[in-house]
Amino acid sequence: MRPGFAPDCSEGLYRPKAFGPAESSGITLLDKNILASRIFILIGMSLAQRKRLVVDDGQSICPTEARRDVGRRRIAAGGFTYLRTIVMNSRKLRIAVIGGGASGIMAAIKLREIGQTDIQVFERAAEIGGTWRDNRYPGIACDVPSHLYRYSFAPNPDWTRVCASGSEILEYLRRVYDDFDIQRHMVFNAEVEAATYDKGTWTLETTVGARGPFDVVITAMGILRHPTMPDIEGLDSFEGIGFHTAHWRDDVELAGKRVGIIGTGSTATQIISAIVARTGRLSVFQRTPQWIMPLPNTPIPEEEKERFRRDPVLMQKRYDDLADDFNNKWAAAIVGQLPRVYAHIERTCQVNLEESVRDPVLREKLRPDYKVGCKRLIMSDSFYEAIQHPNADLVTESIVRIEPKGVRTADGRLHELDVLILATGYNAHATFEPMRITGRGGLTIEEAWKDASEAYLAVAIPGFPNFFMIGGPNSPIGNFSFLMTAERQCGYAIRMIQHMLVAGVKAVAPKPEATREFNEAIRKQMGSTIWSTGCRSWYMDKNGNIASWPWTFQHFEDMMGMPELEHYEQYDGAHA
Repeated sequence: MRPGFAPDCSEGLYRPKAFGPAESSGITLLDKNILASRIFILIGMSLAQRKRLVVDDGQSICPTEARRDVGRRRIAAGGFTYLRTIVMNSRKLRIAVIGGGASGIMAAIKLREIGQTDIQVFERAAEIGGTWRDNRYPGIACDVPSHLYRYSFAPNPDWTRVCASGSEILEYLRRVYDDFDIQRHMVFNAEVEAATYDKGTWTLETTVGARGPFDVVITAMGILRHPTMPDIEGLDSFEGIGFHTAHWRDDVELAGKRVGIIGTGSTATQIISAIVARTGRLSVFQRTPQWIMPLPNTPIPEEEKERFRRDPVLMQKRYDDLADDFNNKWAAAIVGQLPRVYAHIERTCQVNLEESVRDPVLREKLRPDYKVGCKRLIMSDSFYEAIQHPNADLVTESIVRIEPKGVRTADGRLHELDVLILATGYNAHATFEPMRITGRGGLTIEEAWKDASEAYLAVAIPGFPNFFMIGGPNSPIGNFSFLMTAERQCGYAIRMIQHMLVAGVKAVAPKPEATREFNEAIRKQMGSTIWSTGCRSWYMDKNGNIASWPWTFQHFEDMMGMPELEHYEQYDGAHA
């Protein structure tokens, strides 16, 4: 067995060792601190998380009763009493959260739950909201059901549709922001340009001046911030009105106009469905067709909303059922764990194409040549109908160049346009750009990531103490609620903060060897996922590395639930 890893009942799972052999005597002060910290982390987990943990207590054990035995022995050793004393007298930390979108708001709420109130949330814009504030294109909606796309601690009985619009989600975020009084932590119009670690603390350089020192930094910046512009000759020569969907022009009238849209991803399909009927002509330039999963986005009846208002337990059951469908079935199928579920997904998409598109020529143009799920699956109940509208023209010839009057394709045709919309997505791998980050000993993020963007468990980086990421490299992304991912990652960061408080540790950073082993496991396991079957997607970076989680979401929850302290460098005040 490799050092640092425990035996596992499930082949292919990354499992760091949870606990070493229990001791019943001879516990030093530092031992007690670390022991108390571990118990604190353990009792803060849900019962389900605790049951799923695996322990290496000197022998192969799968999985749960031995964990209870170890916990009982350690508590009996005196750790719990010591824990209570430490928590009552724990110090307050100064914590910076970078980003005022959904993840940043949630981080502030969760930090306050553990008694940390010296929090500053830095937001580059003048208001909260992140991607739901910035994206305002016609038809924008979440492709995850409303009752799953919400904070676990802030249910909303009043969602109006199965999948909420962008404006409704933004209103939900604003309501949570107000209800939890996050305003007092916000610093608006303050883009963080640099973060520097020195002797145990972080200093931030922002557009409103230097801020700090901070004991902990949590990044909640989102991955869809930097629009990707297509590399097409003559793009700047277009004489009409052109813009990227990230910078939607509300002042541009589309009625009766010749409109072109480059791209066929989630954003493009929503826009096409929303605008095709009012355009004079809509030319859709398709490089790669997409698989479409039908997801009827119907209004939620008032009677159902009233039932949820009266019965929070019923609303929680809806959340749990959706989480099971999307995270434990869907996500598991995509990573190769549930072949029968994957076969059902595949068949549903194929039947949707066959039964929805009447023209056999158009149908074949829309048929992908890669496996369902290799690219992020499109959820829509309206795209196929929209692309068959008399105003729509699906263009599959490759674009040669942009000219002043329109788009020239490889067949020599000039598609004359009044408006050109770029639905070409975002660079999901520009994690911190343009922010400069300098860690311990002057290590820069560029140096740390010169070969690849690698983190430990997608939340922390060697050489960058007390620096935690929501949405770091290899976070679970895809067709499920990212808010669930964000909550689990924030919970992990908070457990590490609790450990620092209880154990009297000044700073923590993952060990290079632990990070290396984790990323080796990622690369090995990725070949079993549907993302590695031959398509090109935004999950891939420029080097072909797939930045997603290659195991089940359940396994991700397990890993987030119990930080493995032996995989961290821990510094006292003199050596931080």
